[in-house]
Amino acid sequence: MSPQSNDTPVQLATYVTIKAAAAATGLTEKAIRCKISEGVWVEGREWRRAPDGRLYISMRGYQAWIEGGRH
Repeated sequence: MSPQSNDTPVQLATYVTIKAAAAATGLTEKAIRCKISEGVWVEGREWRRAPDGRLYISMRGYQAWIEGGRH
């Protein structure tokens, strides 16, 4: 029996809370909120507001921001 691989890819949810995004990205919650309030991250691209008013981060949007160097 072979040992189980730790290289199994992890699938992230499309939208996550700011707290979960901070844990996944290494950014602080404050840094994420600053990127939103300063317009670095755009609503509908890197984040969305839910019907209850909570903010959710798009992990796909975050990945595109990192890869594309948008700032």
